[in-house]
Amino acid sequence: MSYNLQVTIDKSSGFCFGVVYAIEMAEDILDNEGYLYCLGDIVHNDEEVERLTKLGLKIIDHDVLKTLKNEKVLIRAHGEAPSTYQLALENNLTLIDASCPVVLKLQNRIKNSHDDDEQILIFGKHGHAEVIGLQGQTDGKAIVFQDLAELDNVRLPSKFTLYSQTTKSVDKFYNIKDELLSRGYEVKANDTICRQVSNRYEELENFVSHYNKIIFVSGKK
Repeated sequence: MSYNLQVTIDKSSGFCFGVVYAIEMAEDILDNEGYLYCLGDIVHNDEEVERLTKLGLKIIDHDVLKTLKNEKVLIRAHGEAPSTYQLALENNLTLIDASCPVVLKLQNRIKNSHDDDEQILIFGKHGHAEVIGLQGQTDGKAIVFQDLAELDNVRLPSKFTLYSQTTKSVDKFYNIKDELLSRGYEVKANDTICRQVSNRYEELENFVSHYNKIIFVSGKK
């Protein structure tokens, strides 16, 4: 049986510029040196990770990082907490920092807020590498939540500063801000969502309207 199957790839699909930059940095070093350590999966795509692993990329976690000395380690686009940079100094590690510029800017803003003694809330996914790095800017004192319901049993200060993981929904962020304001809190909201990601929503809605089936190819992380 034959099928008249047509497959179209969304022109906006693929890795964001931060991930592409990290991959290109890794490839350059692998071409010259044959191997490179990377702290965590360089991208949430198993096939791309496997391709780079075959070229010599060695994926490690923070426990393994503590055992390394005198090596080069790639920091992926998600960014890292200050403790990682301190460990690198202590172990004479050369960090190849491919942190996304959008994430780095957000880290700096959160650190400045923390240094100004602001109470910080971060709308983000628990355990996500970017969020761990963001919370690290506050010495672990920021409150991380994925949904407003998580805050129902949390004693919040009357005034706080709200940030977001760079890949969260813009609409949901502003809905959260408005709801917190309606509850009487004084909220200093900072829209720190990456527009390359958020702008895909409208483009994707237009794309899916032309096809019968849509398939997403991605990792599970």
